[in-house]
Amino acid sequence: MPDTIDARKLEKRRQATVRSRAKKDKHVYFQGVANARYVLRKVFRMVEERARRAHIDPLAHQALIQIYGSPGKSLRVKDVADRLDISQAFASSLVRVLVDGGFAARSREGEDKRETQVTVTEQGIALLTGIDSAVQADVDAFTEGLSEEEKEQALSILLFYVGTSIESSDGTDGRDLMR
Repeated sequence: MPDTIDARKLEKRRQATVRSRAKKDKHVYFQGVANARYVLRKVFRMVEERARRAHIDPLAHQALIQIYGSPGKSLRVKDVADRLDISQAFASSLVRVLVDGGFAARSREGEDKRETQVTVTEQGIALLTGIDSAVQADVDAFTEGLSEEEKEQALSILLFYVGTSIESSDGTDGRDLMR
């Protein structure tokens, strides 16, 4: 069962992290950055390894995730490129590999018939769910070894990276949580 993090405590840590970034001694801030990057890198490596074991390039796997995880379960090649932060030509090559492997399909649907939409096939969905299931035990084992402090530090930086704070269920912001 996943740990539960106290929202008030996490918001306090987020605020301390943000304050530390503005100080001469930025150690608290960089502790959070280090833990967030450690957690993300470790988990992404686990996912990449599981993708390789499933005989798919990790970036092609990420493309499938971006396509299937998009609101309409469909993306244009240029949107795949944007979501993966790669060139359109490289995204087109990845999509071609996915289509050739039976994991994705191209179609000319939507308002602009000139643009190619890419969707994930049932075979692609099965691949995604298989990799996700396989990696879950690895991630669980890893995260069980993290302390509460390490988890809070990582989360506080992720909140900072996305430009948000924690709000209580009654609509008050993080500052109100500390009263």
